[in-house]
Amino acid sequence: VDASIKYAKERIQFGRPIGSFQLIQSHIADMLTLTSSMRLLGLQAAYLLDKGLPCQREASMAKLFATEKVLRVAEKAMQIHGGYGYSCEFPVERYYRDIRHFTIAEGTNEIQRLIIGRDALGISAFK
Repeated sequence: VDASIKYAKERIQFGRPIGSFQLIQSHIADMLTLTSSMRLLGLQAAYLLDKGLPCQREASMAKLFATEKVLRVAEKAMQIHGGYGYSCEFPVERYYRDIRHFTIAEGTNEIQRLIIGRDALGISAFK
């Protein structure tokens, strides 16, 4: 997000920073909202863990939400950077490439959904 904000302030198009365009501001707003939401879900799970309370559902919800939404954040960053987003000169290219594995590592998102559903319903999908 920080790289996209910096780029939106510095990149000049049609005589003004691209950050002055409505769509760019909308992308930045979405990126900030999503990253804050990810952070808050993670903090909720960490708080419960620190208190010694059950937190498996919250941890799975945080992992599921964050790994799916971080891809949207990276896609918006690529749109803001345009063709430069694919260049190795900007960190956005690397972030975009590396993010996909997050949906698989430490339990796939499908497994996270099963954990959340089992916790909510009290019924295992594997019986």
